[in-house]
Amino acid sequence: MKRDAIETINLPAANRKLEAYHVREPRKFERPAKPFTRIAYAAAHVVADPWSRKEPWLETAVDWDATLAYRRHLWSWGLGVAEAMDTAQRGMGMDWENSLELIRRTLDAATGVPGAAVGCGAGTDHLAPDPHLKVERVIAAYEEQCTAVEKLGGRIVLMASRALAACAKSPDDYGRVYERVLTQVKEPVIIHWLGEMFDPALEGYWGSSDHGEAMDVCLDVIVRNAAKVDGIKVSLLDKDKEVAMRRRLPKGVRMYTGDDFNFAELIEGDARGHSDALLGIFDAIAPAASAALSALAANDRAAYHDLLAPTVPLSRHIFSAPTRFYKTGVVFLAWLNGHQDHFVMVGGQESARHLFHLAELFRHADAAGLLSDPVLACRRMKQFLAPRGIA
Repeated sequence: MKRDAIETINLPAANRKLEAYHVREPRKFERPAKPFTRIAYAAAHVVADPWSRKEPWLETAVDWDATLAYRRHLWSWGLGVAEAMDTAQRGMGMDWENSLELIRRTLDAATGVPGAAVGCGAGTDHLAPDPHLKVERVIAAYEEQCTAVEKLGGRIVLMASRALAACAKSPDDYGRVYERVLTQVKEPVIIHWLGEMFDPALEGYWGSSDHGEAMDVCLDVIVRNAAKVDGIKVSLLDKDKEVAMRRRLPKGVRMYTGDDFNFAELIEGDARGHSDALLGIFDAIAPAASAALSALAANDRAAYHDLLAPTVPLSRHIFSAPTRFYKTGVVFLAWLNGHQDHFVMVGGQESARHLFHLAELFRHADAAGLLSDPVLACRRMKQFLAPRGIA
């Protein structure tokens, strides 16, 4: 679909010169009229409070109203919210105390919103990683957070543990921890296997740096506790590994793709199955993701790919190495689109991506039709460039 240019902005290019870039009309997306045929969660970001006097590298300051408004935005597109996950800077600016408050507020906000699904991250991040920790301490930390989430009525997404990665001596320690935790949860959980590209502290998770061997350990845990596992979210950015694992899951256990590079084809699936979704990129591309999922539900696969294809380069750019800094791009796009009044992040993470990365993000977002108000987006991009001596 052809879109006319309606605004021009000078953007930095690779040759360190400014190039005139013509911004086009945004693409029109319709909100869903019927339920999707895939479960779809957007891992949602938090909006920092720029007026706080807290030290940004040491303390957490959240603008709760703007943060909850963004969750309502995601629900309005038919997406669930995966709360207090890595997209919300869990362990990179958001501690457990504030994460629990975030979960509480989001669950309260979901009350009365038809179909507002919420998954709540529970882990061990209040326990400092230490190779001398006893496994029992990790189990107790998981139990504490799971109990707190369940007390609020939340559904658990069982996050990977830096503490366990630091102290586990063998794959058996992983099996021991997960079995103890899973036998106690009230409802089936989503297990989250977050790869080391998202968090270097999780290198060697499940007891091996070989993903194939790690997968065997994880699958053994799932098979032995299938009644307590709704699904597994895999974030390895490798579609072949995800498909291989998906085909080995016990009947009734879902694969939730966390592959922000290959999500379109993984969600579509093949003759032997498909992946549901729990994705950080859905925070940034909610309108396009929603429209594409509606097209897939109507079995219009051509429209599905037409809607998602332009978002894949954007996602691959946002999640490019160092992948753990993808949150900066997600928040930057939310600011460009007017969902928050500033580009300030918890933990000072607005500085984690360089100028050219964010300029290229602007181009990709426009190509996907995701700059909802191009005039505002251009004004804010100029506002971002001006203090850097670029105008």
